[in-house]
Amino acid sequence: MSRYSAMFERLSGEGAFGAFLMLGDPDLESSAALLDAVIEGGADMIEVGIPFSDPVADGSVIQAAAQRALSAGVRVADCLELIASLRRRNSQVPIGILTYANIVLARPGFIRDSAEAGADSLLIADVPALEAQPFVREMEQAGIEPVLIAAANTPDETLKRIANLSKAYTYCVSRAGITGTHAAGQFDAELIDRVKQAGAPPPIFGFGISKPEHVRAALDSGAKGVICGSAIVNLVSRRQDVASFVQSLKAVTRNDSMAE
Repeated sequence: MSRYSAMFERLSGEGAFGAFLMLGDPDLESSAALLDAVIEGGADMIEVGIPFSDPVADGSVIQAAAQRALSAGVRVADCLELIASLRRRNSQVPIGILTYANIVLARPGFIRDSAEAGADSLLIADVPALEAQPFVREMEQAGIEPVLIAAANTPDETLKRIANLSKAYTYCVSRAGITGTHAAGQFDAELIDRVKQAGAPPPIFGFGISKPEHVRAALDSGAKGVICGSAIVNLVSRRQDVASFVQSLKAVTRNDSMAE
């Protein structure tokens, strides 16, 4: 059983909370501590970014985090070591990488190295489902689970392809465009129904999760969990308490009193 499958089984009816961090932001030592902090706050799964100069799916907050890490001299090898170090400290939490095709293609063996470091899944944000097969084949050979993105305007035929290629979970975007927080908190229940009907892995909402009411709305739409990124990364940039923020959002997935 994969770490993702074990996580969903353990949570049962409870929603999964994923925390995103940009590896190496603001520096390697702080980044390692932040990974521990989000787990301390209750994150069920971790998603990490690899610093990249042209992250086309990311908004200004995560772009700035990537630039801070690159300016600090952080490279792919450093990121893989951060993942390996976290895996040595925690054998259970699923770790997913969100990155871009240039990173994967520029480093021969990136997918194998990611799996060996302890990563469980890989989402290549700028590779569409129609072009994903070669990457997925390499992931399957390396023992790392592919994750693909589904949106409200994804055609049914493409959703079927996503269902056939994905393994860990299905990354469902809450809106068109790039990552970042938003006030509306609109989460498309129809998209979740279509993902489930296609037989895809559990749907997880990302893009725009920043408040307890967003978490609640996403779960009420039928999603199996959420991933919060920009809001957490923004706290990192301000050197504010990440663990407490994660705890406040994770509480909603359990319907804890603190979430009311």
